[in-house]
Amino acid sequence: MRKVVAVVGGGYAGTLIATELDHEARVVLVDPRDAFVNVAGSLRALARPDWAPQVFFPYRTLLEHGQVIRDRASSVDPAGVMLAGGGRIDADYLVLATGSSYPYPARPRRMATSAAQALSELRATHDQLARAERVLILGAGPVGLELAGEVREVWAHKRLVILDQAAEVLPGFLPEVRRALRRQLDELGIDLRTGTYLTSLPPTADGTAGTFVVSTVGGEKITADIWFRSFGVHLNTSYLADGNLVQLTDGAAVPVDEHLNVVGHDHAYAVGDIADLADAKMASHAQTQALVVVENIRAQLAGGRPRSSYQPGSVPRILLPLGTSGGVGQLPTPDGGAAAAPLATVIQRKGADLFTSRFVQRFDRSLA
Repeated sequence: MRKVVAVVGGGYAGTLIATELDHEARVVLVDPRDAFVNVAGSLRALARPDWAPQVFFPYRTLLEHGQVIRDRASSVDPAGVMLAGGGRIDADYLVLATGSSYPYPARPRRMATSAAQALSELRATHDQLARAERVLILGAGPVGLELAGEVREVWAHKRLVILDQAAEVLPGFLPEVRRALRRQLDELGIDLRTGTYLTSLPPTADGTAGTFVVSTVGGEKITADIWFRSFGVHLNTSYLADGNLVQLTDGAAVPVDEHLNVVGHDHAYAVGDIADLADAKMASHAQTQALVVVENIRAQLAGGRPRSSYQPGSVPRILLPLGTSGGVGQLPTPDGGAAAAPLATVIQRKGADLFTSRFVQRFDRSLA
């Protein structure tokens, strides 16, 4: 009888692990949604509702032999997964890949568990955004910057203001990358203001049109017609808080060893945002980690021990598109350093389709 691999979380890492092991074990993937969400495309989906369906890939086409259960994990112990709906999955191997939550519209709202629901919300928010002439974005991290770029590409006339309390944008990245970003934002007419923040959040709900006036700590008044929150992330590990599998870190992350095993369990793994690693919370890191887990479970299925290890990257990397024709990037170099990525690379590798094509291949077995 085939060994059971329970994969909790159908994001970038979870779907990759599930497909790679589908022919070698009985894979059971658990996720509350009916479709994988390529969240890299969420902000373009907001600005361009005609493009939005490309963000969603139904799980029904993911696995040839395995099973996808539409539910949430309520607890995990060394022998399996308890489901919020009342069922249980007994498993020989466990993979925890539940990622993190980020404010809408960068990710669908928690209750929008169907692609149809998520698309409906995106279209409704698009209509609100279309009515607004002045847009305020709180947070100048990659999400806030990408949102501004997508809005500008669709609406050349809107006034866009981004606020961030940090003194500089993209701290830790090369000066030439930060300069290129500033230059492009200026050329796009996007007003980036760092080292400041609001005395209180706007009185309207985020993503809802309605004119308001807010004040910065420096006393400046800003009038806007809609605002978006682009800060605040939390790890999706509440189902592990009971300690039945492992004690979470103070930051609610899952402690792992060099093989990405959950500490104390050589048959359980944690990958992506929830793993207690120094990596930035990025899909590229999660998918690299996923392949390490695949190698280790394959070794165990063959009667061996986990043998592949993972070393977090020491050089910050990023591909940050500003619409389909702009953006900046930083990538590691062979000598262990870092270099600014040419604009053509940013566009080709991410900005043009926001990784859509690679997931078409993952979810359409006829292309495999």
